[in-house]
Amino acid sequence: MRPFAYEAPGDAADAVRVVSADPEAAFLAGGTNLVDHLKLGVAEPGLLVDVTALTSAEIRDDDGGGLWIGAGVRNSDLAADRRVRERYPVLAQALLSGASGQLRNMATTGGNPLQRTRCVYFQDVTTPCNKRDPGSGCAAVGGATRGHAVLGASRHCIATHPSDMAVALAALDARVHVLGVDGERTLPFVDLHRLPGDRPEQDTVLSHGELITAIDLPPLPMARRSRYRKVRDRASYAFALVSVAAALDVAGGVVRDARVAFGGVAHKPWRAHRAEEVLRGAAPDVRSFRAAADAELSDARPQDGIDGGNAFKIPLLTRTLVAVLRELAVEEA
Repeated sequence: MRPFAYEAPGDAADAVRVVSADPEAAFLAGGTNLVDHLKLGVAEPGLLVDVTALTSAEIRDDDGGGLWIGAGVRNSDLAADRRVRERYPVLAQALLSGASGQLRNMATTGGNPLQRTRCVYFQDVTTPCNKRDPGSGCAAVGGATRGHAVLGASRHCIATHPSDMAVALAALDARVHVLGVDGERTLPFVDLHRLPGDRPEQDTVLSHGELITAIDLPPLPMARRSRYRKVRDRASYAFALVSVAAALDVAGGVVRDARVAFGGVAHKPWRAHRAEEVLRGAAPDVRSFRAAADAELSDARPQDGIDGGNAFKIPLLTRTLVAVLRELAVEEA
C-alpha cells in the first residue's frame, strides 16, 4: 500500500477546499470500498481527508412530506428507520440486500452510491482496464463477462454498478445535495452516474472535490407499495446478477403510475423510463408487464465471453420484473 497523509478538517467546506486543491486527495467516510482499493493498489491517494463527522447523520421529515437523509447516515440506521420502512420499503429492502451487517454498520448514505465497480478486471491491477488506467484497454471484453452490462455499455467498458441502494434511489426520484468550492448544488439522483462512453474512468458527474452532503426523497404515496428484488448467486454477500426496484399505483383495473429501476445490468443504476411509459394506462397483468420489460430491453446487447457470456440476464431480468410487478399489483387489489 502506498503511504498517504491524513487530515481531519473542521467542517465540510474545509474538507472540500482541501480535496479540490489536491488532485491526489480523496474523501474518507465509512471506507468500506476505498480501503479495499487501497489494499489492492487500485486506488493510491496521496492524502485522505476524513469527512466522517462532517456530514449529518440525521434523517428528518421535510416540509413537503418527503424525507431528508444526511450523507453521514449509516446504511444500517437508514434501513431500520421506521419512516423508511413504512413510506419507502423498496429502499429498506435494497439496503438489507447489500453487503453484510458489519459493512452496513460502516457504509454511509453519501458513500454507498459512489462505490466503484466490482469488475474483477478493474480490481486486478495486472490486467488492462480503461476505468482504472484510461487508454489501456478493457480486459473484460471477450473475457469473463457473466456479471457484466447488457445496457448502456461501450467498447471501452462493460462494467456494472454494484450498489443496491442506488437502484432504489433511482426509482424513487431521489435528489442529491452536493457541496463544492463554488457552493451547493442539487441534482436528480438519476443524473449522478454516467454511462461509460469513451471516458469510463468517470463514474459520476461530480467534479473532483465535490462532496455529497445529503439525499432527499420526495413525497411519493405509491412508494408505500414498493419492492426490491435481487437475483444473485448466493443468498448473502453477493452482488446482483440482476435486480429490480419498483413501485406501482393501480386503480380501477389500470396502472396509473409506475417507478422502475434495474441493477446489475449497466454502468449506472438504470431507470427504466420506457417500461414505465408502457405500464401507464395498461392493465396490471402479465402481458403488460412483459411488454414493459421488452420495451426497456429492446436495446440490450449481451456480451459474449469465455464463461458463456451474459445473454441469460435478459430473460432473467424480464422474469424478475414480471414477478415484482405481479406482487405489487396483488397488493393494490
